Amino acid sequence: MAVTDAQNTQQALQADQLIRRLDRIPVSRFHARVVGTLGAGTFFDAFDVVSIATVLSAISATYGLSSSQAGLLVSAGFLGQAVGAIGFGLVSERLGRRRVFLVALAVMGVFALVSALAWSSTSLGAIRLIQGFGLGAEVPVASALLGEFVAARQRGRVTVLYKLASPLGNLATSLTAAALLASTSPENAWRLLFAIGGAPLLIALVAWRLLPESPRVLVRQGRFAEAERIVTAMEAAAGSTAAAADSAAAPENTPSADLASTRHTELLSPQYRRRTVTAWVLWFTVFFTLLGATAWMPSLYVKRVGVSPSTAALLSGAVTLATIVLITVVGATVDRVGRRRWFLAGYVISLAGALLAVVLAVTGNLHTWPALLAGGGLMLLGVSGVDPLVYAWTAEIYPTRMRSWGALSASSWRGFAAVLAPTVIGALVDHGIAVVFGLFAAVLVIGLIVTAVCGMETKQASLEELSR
Repeated sequence: MAVTDAQNTQQALQADQLIRRLDRIPVSRFHARVVGTLGAGTFFDAFDVVSIATVLSAISATYGLSSSQAGLLVSAGFLGQAVGAIGFGLVSERLGRRRVFLVALAVMGVFALVSALAWSSTSLGAIRLIQGFGLGAEVPVASALLGEFVAARQRGRVTVLYKLASPLGNLATSLTAAALLASTSPENAWRLLFAIGGAPLLIALVAWRLLPESPRVLVRQGRFAEAERIVTAMEAAAGSTAAAADSAAAPENTPSADLASTRHTELLSPQYRRRTVTAWVLWFTVFFTLLGATAWMPSLYVKRVGVSPSTAALLSGAVTLATIVLITVVGATVDRVGRRRWFLAGYVISLAGALLAVVLAVTGNLHTWPALLAGGGLMLLGVSGVDPLVYAWTAEIYPTRMRSWGALSASSWRGFAAVLAPTVIGALVDHGIAVVFGLFAAVLVIGLIVTAVCGMETKQASLEELSR
């Protein structure tokens, strides 16, 4: 027994030393390699998620779909994301972040290629459902993995700016769709767009060679030699030879590494229940608005204000450009301003856009594309600007033993919101645009209140400190 106790004590000391060294390493070319690999996957995750929205009118024309049927088609992919997030979440702590990321990329790429060969709207919906399993897991686990590599003082900036890959992917989708819709038939356009979304297969091959596992995960698994090699490589890349020496002089109250076992029900334990409920509300309200509006805005441009499909794709691209600017500002300031303040700002911006659209619709002034762009675009901008922060913050509020599980289970609410939003909007859009934007406004108010009352600030705190 004494030997076992001594071994456990030695392992705990070794784990603590590795984590302390890890949390002292500044951002370097090592982090750039991790960000580049994860960002490439996230780029095509975003490309594949919104691809169906940018060519929804073309798919509807191919298969003669009504608004409600088109909404169900969009929802199929999001349902797959919800199921995939929970499924991968249940096994993620055992498999590790890296393996889940690689499998998610493979699923995304294979079924993107298969979707390009769909022979009916039913087959396309089924294929998108399965592809959603990978799409639902990729970004949350990538965010958890990246956050575990970055020191507390820079974690917000790095994890938010990494998510610029998402709006860039969205922008690439809009521009590619516009080019295809303008140069080929509607059916060829959407099939070619989906085929391009098969690129994650190539990214998975690169990631298999270049992407390391999180040292925090390796420490929990008792794989100290592997964790030591990675931390040493990080120190060498940063020229941070002082990091190892400093660890010996770390203060006594430095939080210890997390070596406990994963308990899936711990998310709703008294210690974490408030955080979990807040995260679930945040995910649902932000992504109900973001994905619901993203899915339907191109069709609204075409059907309600009479622009061409290619012009609608370009208008969506304009909003994406504004989003990139806002995310850059958020990333540059989030470690000083804090996560909570930016969440509140995003909700306020989005709510202002939704209410503007309601007023314009009620007064009969929402019949031109500039008006629809002003209201709907502002609403999208607010939630899009804090989209990266949702992922980053959720990966900060849980200990290592359930960080991936917490992030993936929370992200399932993104899928549930996205399933509900297109379907509900598809049913309501024929009753008036004011009703649709009024619904968005109500959802945003709920998110704003919950975040204001229960939101937890995490800026510049170590992951081990936040997990207590």
